[in-house]
Amino acid sequence: MLTRTAAMLILLATTGSALAQQTDISIGMVLEPPNLDPTAGAAAAIDEVVYANVFEGLTRFGRDGQIEPSLAESWETSEDGLTWTFDLQDGVTFHDGTTMDAEDVVFTLDRARAEDSTNAQKVLFEGIERVEAVDPTTVRITLAQPNGNLPFNLAWGDAVIVAPGSAENNATDPVGTGPFMFETWAQGDSVTLTRHDDYWGEAPALERATFRFISDPNAAFAAMMAGDIDAFPNFPAPETLASFEADPRFSVIVGSTEGETILAINNANVTDIRVREAIAHAIDRQAIIDGAMFGYGTPIGTHFAPHNPDYVDLTGMSAYDPERSRELLSEAGASDLSLRLALPPPSYARRGGEIVASQLRDVGIETEVTNLEWAQWLEQVFNGHDFDLTIVSHTEPMDINIYARPDYYFGYDDPDFQDMMARLEATAEPAERSAILKEAQEKIASDYVNAYLFQLAKTGVADARIEGLWENAPTQANDLTGVRWTE
Repeated sequence: MLTRTAAMLILLATTGSALAQQTDISIGMVLEPPNLDPTAGAAAAIDEVVYANVFEGLTRFGRDGQIEPSLAESWETSEDGLTWTFDLQDGVTFHDGTTMDAEDVVFTLDRARAEDSTNAQKVLFEGIERVEAVDPTTVRITLAQPNGNLPFNLAWGDAVIVAPGSAENNATDPVGTGPFMFETWAQGDSVTLTRHDDYWGEAPALERATFRFISDPNAAFAAMMAGDIDAFPNFPAPETLASFEADPRFSVIVGSTEGETILAINNANVTDIRVREAIAHAIDRQAIIDGAMFGYGTPIGTHFAPHNPDYVDLTGMSAYDPERSRELLSEAGASDLSLRLALPPPSYARRGGEIVASQLRDVGIETEVTNLEWAQWLEQVFNGHDFDLTIVSHTEPMDINIYARPDYYFGYDDPDFQDMMARLEATAEPAERSAILKEAQEKIASDYVNAYLFQLAKTGVADARIEGLWENAPTQANDLTGVRWTE
């Protein structure tokens, strides 16, 4: 007969083993994606669900931002930099059982760069002149001019490889090559993924992952405390992080993101640079960081991440100076100015918008504030350009080149800047690229294209037994490939 002590030890060992073997996870997200196709949507929430989980590209971003092999196991470029050859992984299949080979890569890249492409980052593929399948596991990409950034461009979620037979349905029924398969989407509530048992690479420890959408900060806090959510990698209530830090059940994970949070200005409507500069000087960045983000965030003065080695601190060019703001408005004859401020759902935008509206009012600029749901924001602001001001965090990596796109939502059209980006794309030498990037930062700051607020911090909360979640966010993703439960 077992003694009581021996029985208890066996029970504890069994319990510990059960915990270690847990293979399902629930992940909290603030926003629900409008669709699940990263090649046909600009919303960060799409990649947060599917990047590296459901879909894979030739290359990928690693947890610290480095470019790593993915569906391409290796690549090389010609001496003139115009021809790139990618060697593909062998034995890769899509979730529907069809083979992934070089023809799928040709289809994907030709589709992304086609004239009628709906890809939100079509500019990534503009330099591609030709894509060829040399054999089933070899792809040759020919460029119009050298571009040392090609592996970086192909790591974006917008460049994941899709199949001709399923591409048109990926918005609602995504079929990729990743370690997880799409299972269900309960609209307004959650998306569930399950492990792909025929995955070509290393099998993940998790068998099932459910992404639950909770936009309200109070509800997010309650869900974590109750254990309804296992991890919330981008937690929307930073004011409550101290409570989690004091509770041994949780770990608080604070890192950096690629998210330049800006007060975007519609340059097609606000054409006078003096007015745009006045808006910039009216903004007290630290007050927004403290009031909306509870101290989490780094002030920025241009559209560039402070952790990037080529970052230039230009916050002084648009320092908080309400008196200067009033002078500029007077010079511009804009003494009775009213602007429409459209705010998407994230708390940094809604909370920050209240502070921005107050700061603008202090210098004589009235705002008509409208709260939009994410789909409305994409339709009205991003696609329709029907706004004067908006607050949004641009979480795409190294995306200063969006300022070279006259049709982009804030409507900046400057030939000199466009020339800078063309020179950057054609330059591979690191020192030359660095010089151009610094010049570009100074250009958009001096043109006061937008009012630059802060670099979004990554504030996450998770069950303390979970390991492998990303600390930083080099791209907009919740990569679950290395996530597991411990004892």
